[in-house]
Amino acid sequence: MTHLSDIEIARAAKKLPIQEIGAKLGIPAEALLPYGHDKAKVQQSFIKGLADRPDGKLILVTAINPTPAGEGKTTTTVGLGDGLRRIGKNAAVCIREASLGPCFGMKGGAAGGGRAQVVPMEDMNLHFTGDFHAITAAHNLLAAMIDNHIYWGNELGIDERRVSWRRVMDMNDRALRDIVVGLGGVSNGFPRQTGFDITVASEVMAILCLARDLDDLQERLGNIIVAYRRDRSPIYARDLKADGAMTVLLKDAMQPNLVQTLEHTPAFVHGGPFANIAHGCNSVIATTTALKLADYVVTEAGFGADLGAEKFFDIKCRKAGLRPDAVVLVATVRALKMNGGVAREDLGSENVKAVAAGCANLGRHIENLKQFGVPVVVAINHFTTDTEAEIAEVKEHARRHGSEAYLCRHWAEGSAGIEELATRVAEIADSGRAQFAPLYPDEMGLFEKIETIAKRIYRAGEVIADKKIRDQLRAWEAAGYGNLPICMAKTQYSFSTDPNLRGAPTGHTVPIREVRLSAGAGFVVVICGEIMTMPGLPRHPAAEAIHLNEAGEIEGLF
Repeated sequence: MTHLSDIEIARAAKKLPIQEIGAKLGIPAEALLPYGHDKAKVQQSFIKGLADRPDGKLILVTAINPTPAGEGKTTTTVGLGDGLRRIGKNAAVCIREASLGPCFGMKGGAAGGGRAQVVPMEDMNLHFTGDFHAITAAHNLLAAMIDNHIYWGNELGIDERRVSWRRVMDMNDRALRDIVVGLGGVSNGFPRQTGFDITVASEVMAILCLARDLDDLQERLGNIIVAYRRDRSPIYARDLKADGAMTVLLKDAMQPNLVQTLEHTPAFVHGGPFANIAHGCNSVIATTTALKLADYVVTEAGFGADLGAEKFFDIKCRKAGLRPDAVVLVATVRALKMNGGVAREDLGSENVKAVAAGCANLGRHIENLKQFGVPVVVAINHFTTDTEAEIAEVKEHARRHGSEAYLCRHWAEGSAGIEELATRVAEIADSGRAQFAPLYPDEMGLFEKIETIAKRIYRAGEVIADKKIRDQLRAWEAAGYGNLPICMAKTQYSFSTDPNLRGAPTGHTVPIREVRLSAGAGFVVVICGEIMTMPGLPRHPAAEAIHLNEAGEIEGLF
């Protein structure tokens, strides 16, 4: 039956009522706010009562650099959660919510695949519980209040040329990247240039995912810098008195969502910041809640380990006081062959030499992850075209880098196909081997932090930044922002800033195009190369194939 599409498998799933899923973690029915029969939010009041409980073991799933061949990070996260339950462990999964942009574009949904999926798949990939709509509304309320303030006399002295807060929508729409607002005469305000980003790139999204509770959320929202005066002094969201109303809009969105996997493992699906422009992890509140309720929590970080895992460790774990116990690095033979120079159309043929060449990328990620003091295990996400010799090559390469690799068939077989990895990961997590530490200390200078990431993770030879950027970083240090972590925004396809440079390049140059202060989220965004904060749709977007069938069921989502 594995020839069925993801959506067909999801539709055939026998889901348990969400109260039964909550009961597996000891969540009483009255602490759940149901959205239908198969999804619910967990109440803040219940979460607050968990504070004194010990934490379970935290397992991060990350991957090699993504390729068009696919890696299967979410699928492996879901499969490993199911696998841990299969061997008798009390486990839960934490993943991000899906953005509508990729769903209707080309990337598809974010619920896993095959026999390792989170359901209800259609709901999760569409409006779900409305969290992204709430984030969009809160973000755009702030934007409206800025222009309204200027219209009614501009008491704060906002320099209209220096309004940094754009608008957002959860859709890929390149026509909105650069626009002019306020046309049409006096009654419509003052014309100025601005634009739209996609909702997952909003600082409000990053804030929701890093906030500990509603008080922390409002404090961070108030800290957002929205514009500057002519003397370059910043104007904050709290200066516009927008933080209270924004918090009200986000009150329900702040509560984590509980759903289930195909095998009824509890899954928290909450938040979804971009993994290159933001930090690419699900919410802190979902992860910390899961750690209080389960003995093992499996979570993922966006894109390859050079982006997602580095930000998970240096931003999320640092800020939330999390201490991961093990890392699973996902790779596929197909993706390794692509890193080894094989064209997409030739991936079906055995090519051990190309696998060996592509394993340079795998080896680099293993070395990098070990710098954080956390043990690393490799999960080989199995495809039917993989040969014994190719799999053996990956296992040998992992062994040479002081790690171990396990073949995982969870996509086709569910938890039965990942039992070996689950057993080993539980052993490692229980062993206490992890000695987690972030890559750099808080007190290191901002530019030194950038260089540390570029040289130790990307293996760059140098970082290039003109005087204006260095002066900006020094000004932020003088203003008290020097202790913030760095959020690198670069291509996900390479260790370098060139998306076509695969494998494990060294000595390359990292040019910094721009730096942005996310004072609310609590990090400095460093933009390297070309990074889109508002993607466009491809020539034939996935939306063209999405429709309702005669039975009223959704077709075409993947």
